[in-house]
Amino acid sequence: MSDTHAHSVAFVRTETIPQMAPPSSASGPIAWMRENLFATWANALLTVSALYVIYLLITATLPWILNGIWNTDSLAECREALEGQVGACFSVLTERWNQLLFGFQYPSDQYWRPGLAFVLLFFAAAPVLFFDLPRKLLIMTAIYPFIAYWLIWGGTIWIPIFAALGFVAGYFVFDRFGKSNFAAGFFGGVAAAFAVWILSGYVTPALTPETPFLEAVQSRDMGGFMLNMILGVVCVSLSVPLGIALALGRQSSMPLIKWICVVFIEFVRGVPLITLLFVANVVLAYFLPPGTTFDLILRVIIMITMFASAYIAEVIRGGLAALPKGQYEAADSLGLDYPQAMRLIILPQALKISIPGIVNVAVGLFKDTTLVSVISMFDLVGMIRGPILASTDWNGVYWELFSFAAILFFVVCYGISQYSQWLERRLATDHR
Repeated sequence: MSDTHAHSVAFVRTETIPQMAPPSSASGPIAWMRENLFATWANALLTVSALYVIYLLITATLPWILNGIWNTDSLAECREALEGQVGACFSVLTERWNQLLFGFQYPSDQYWRPGLAFVLLFFAAAPVLFFDLPRKLLIMTAIYPFIAYWLIWGGTIWIPIFAALGFVAGYFVFDRFGKSNFAAGFFGGVAAAFAVWILSGYVTPALTPETPFLEAVQSRDMGGFMLNMILGVVCVSLSVPLGIALALGRQSSMPLIKWICVVFIEFVRGVPLITLLFVANVVLAYFLPPGTTFDLILRVIIMITMFASAYIAEVIRGGLAALPKGQYEAADSLGLDYPQAMRLIILPQALKISIPGIVNVAVGLFKDTTLVSVISMFDLVGMIRGPILASTDWNGVYWELFSFAAILFFVVCYGISQYSQWLERRLATDHR
């Protein structure tokens, strides 16, 4: 009986078995390939086909890239150096890099100015894009537009100083009267800014000889990728707040404001951007007084901003419609007025929902800046299609130039896309 009792007692292990690595088929690269590339016969066939296509592309382009020539002065010399072999003529990039980046009329000894403005852009955008940074850094964001204008366009420093003073005066007037009466504060702020601008026209000429002065560069001398960056950064920065205002105006309970916003949005969305650019280039001149000049870049910025803001308004309106009605009722229950409710409760949630759509519009807008080449503005694509390919030295070089343009646009657009994905993960607070 004692033997029976001994066999009925469970064995208790006193030592743990050493952990063993999982089988190679269940973890690591092999498991990943099984799950993602060869999960089924159809996936395996598609994987093999895709690898074969990639192999064909690499074997066709790699020799062309590796045999590239970088140190000739013309296409004829490049072909002579290749001696009949397959190879790219990258010499056009090393010989015309300044025209591709800055245009062919921007003073060559002043390239440091747009380069410095481009570097400062990252410091100005960082406090807005990465909201964990100290808020005091927003001062750099506020003064950057005026510094960048002075660096790129040059002239006396009093022009951006008076422009900044106009914005400051307008802000203080709006802050003083806008809380009690929004319309009075808004129009009062505009009037104050306009008064400072008028005053600057009388004061600036007297101060010019005694102030820091950079060589003035006309807008017609802007070109290359610098022009694309100027249009892209300025138009995106202006179209987002304007799009928010249009989206809120379209939902306004005041019929006049609502229908003005509706007509603007529907009209602009129904007109091709290239038509608006032709209007900016040709038609606006007929509505100006004789002898009046209106900067072409400013006209293009206005048209592109209008175009993008109409699309962003619809994206944000979708975000506002996606919010539950309870959010609006919660704002009312807290006793918040309309501006407070929008600023503290409604817009933060709507903008978070609208991030993918806003980024999509921003990426498309930046690529659409190349359309200015059709109105004789020599941006990056305009420089390639115009002065460079029209020259006898480089007539016939296509793949190298357009590949360079594609890489530049891809880097910028991919960076915007990656930032938007990071921002979505950073703001993903719904299921924490």
